[in-house]
Amino acid sequence: MGTLLRLFVVGFFVIGTGPVQIPAQTPDQPTGTIAVADSAEQDAAIATRIREILMELDGYDDVTVTVNSGIVTLRGTALDGPAVVRLNEIAGRVEGVVTIENRVQETTDVVRRLDPALERFFARFEQFINYLPLLAIAVAAFAIVVMIGFVIARLKRPWDRLAPNAFIADIYRQVIRIAFILGGLVIALDILGATALLSTILGAAGIIGLAIGFAVRDTVENFIASIMLSIRQPFRPNDQVEIEGDIGKVIRLTSRATILLSFDGNHIRIPNATVFKSRIVNYSRNDERRFLISLGVAYDTDLARAQDLALQTVTSLPFVISEPAPAVWIEDLGDSAIILNVAGWIRQHETSYLKARSEAWRLCLAAFDHAGIVMPETTLRVVGIGDSDVAVPTVSETTQSRPSNAAAVAAATATVGDTEAAMDKELERIVASERAEKGGDDLLKKDAPEE
Repeated sequence: MGTLLRLFVVGFFVIGTGPVQIPAQTPDQPTGTIAVADSAEQDAAIATRIREILMELDGYDDVTVTVNSGIVTLRGTALDGPAVVRLNEIAGRVEGVVTIENRVQETTDVVRRLDPALERFFARFEQFINYLPLLAIAVAAFAIVVMIGFVIARLKRPWDRLAPNAFIADIYRQVIRIAFILGGLVIALDILGATALLSTILGAAGIIGLAIGFAVRDTVENFIASIMLSIRQPFRPNDQVEIEGDIGKVIRLTSRATILLSFDGNHIRIPNATVFKSRIVNYSRNDERRFLISLGVAYDTDLARAQDLALQTVTSLPFVISEPAPAVWIEDLGDSAIILNVAGWIRQHETSYLKARSEAWRLCLAAFDHAGIVMPETTLRVVGIGDSDVAVPTVSETTQSRPSNAAAVAAATATVGDTEAAMDKELERIVASERAEKGGDDLLKKDAPEE
């Protein structure tokens, strides 16, 4: 009856509380079933076997081993934490061990802690001495490969012919040098048997290169723009160009910037990245260039006569070419005048653009003055309150003895000023002088293919 009662109580608690939670074995403890039989001889054999193993290993001289019913108890000191943890792995592999009580602590003895370090140092030093002949061969192989690469890179004939300019040729040479340096490094590491180290080096170099690339993004962009500009050659030395509103003569194109000489004699240095992305106006590419002047005449002027007079005046100028032909048209109706635009073409390599436009303006004004064509000033009309009739001043042509257009043109163009491109030639002389001083640092060539 008592036995049945105990079974009932145990079953009630098992059903009521659910399955019993058993702690999992730790990874450094033995696993498997535990034998029923207990033997003192087996315990002694286990302890002896563990002691023998520890005697063959360094750092476990102070460790003691006792075994009771398959439970291994370890006491003493070891060199460091990993050595203490390793004891569990060693003892757990011995047959018959049920569990391990590891009470070993790290030693605080300075001598014991330094002895292994000194031993490792001397062992590595001896290994380094033994590797010296092999290291010398690897270094010699690396030096030979790199030397061959540098000799090939210094040759002028293949790279100067393949590259459109000296800048691209230098880039080819740098690529050859880098390729041979990497090849020599691979050969040296292969001789040393450390080719696995190459992937680590390249990975680190890639990460460093990426970080540097983000840091010097503008510099890299400028470098690439220099390459593209040196290939495209959008302008030549002494060309008059306009870049981002800056106008001047091109002195040189370097690996970093484009240098212009302004008409005031100042240097304008524009980064190549800006030049590559900007709108470039090259005024010197074509010899023919058009100049444009504006003239204002009164509203009561004979516009056909005024246009014909302006056209005859510009056409008769010696520096104006006949093809393309000059032209005149009405551009705008102003507040007090009608605006006429007069266009003529010159050969800008022989004639100064600024002087030609200045002379055309002066002579057209003189012709209008001889012909009696009035160029009125701005007129304001003021109307007062209560005024019914207000006299408005008008401008009319003088009708008395008005000369013909031919006579007005002849009188106006009797003396034509000097329009030679002396100022442009002086700027070209300054540009040529500065290019001669630093001839090597230039990516522009006069014989390069035009874009």
